[in-house]
Amino acid sequence: MGMNSNFGKDDKFNNIKIFSGAQLKYIAFLSMLVDHVNKALIYPMLTGKGFLDFLSDLFDIFGRIAFPLFMFFLVEGFFKTRNRLRYLLYLIIFGIISEIPFDLCQSAVIFQPYSNNVMFTLALTLVMIWIIDELKVPTKIFWYPISIVIVVGTCLLSMIWGLDYEWHGILIGYFFYIFYNNPIFAIIGGYLSLIKTPWALLGFGLTLTYNGERGKQNKILNYSFYPVHLLILGLLRLLFKV
Repeated sequence: MGMNSNFGKDDKFNNIKIFSGAQLKYIAFLSMLVDHVNKALIYPMLTGKGFLDFLSDLFDIFGRIAFPLFMFFLVEGFFKTRNRLRYLLYLIIFGIISEIPFDLCQSAVIFQPYSNNVMFTLALTLVMIWIIDELKVPTKIFWYPISIVIVVGTCLLSMIWGLDYEWHGILIGYFFYIFYNNPIFAIIGGYLSLIKTPWALLGFGLTLTYNGERGKQNKILNYSFYPVHLLILGLLRLLFKV
């Protein structure tokens, strides 16, 4: 019932398809770590001038790579996983585990009910594209309009629940799904959804370098990296009172 799962199968991109899924995920992890170090530990010390501000600007640029890659691999996972329900449960469970670390890292408080981490954004996006995918055959010619209604409703939920990236993230997931076999259109749609952070184009561009190979991955590392690094940064904020 889903689409063909060969993102970017157009031959003209073959010469730049140099990274496996594992390699791109590790780039995304590094980007996310740099971004969170910047926001948790450097932002509070900025004065508006000097080397630290310059370094923070560089970290901001590199930190924009992560989210487009994570959303890209969410859609890849949707098409390629053997068990979508288990995939969804992993996202929800690690979203719950990550919430206190996320709040500590973001604002040095234990819990903020209206600011929720990106695992929940990914989980909600997965539910959205799953519903849309299931409706593809029964609704036929009405599928696109119905999908748009579902997307709008999902975007509203993301804002009500205060999910990280809110409607911007939801739209990126939708475009990666709808244009799964048209990577340029997926990138254009996704980039326009996140145009307030122009350096995100780096992350969108890197999706074109995916060679379709999973690469050597560690599932425990993939899921635990997010809450563990957030917790460490959150504790450092408390320790240094920043």
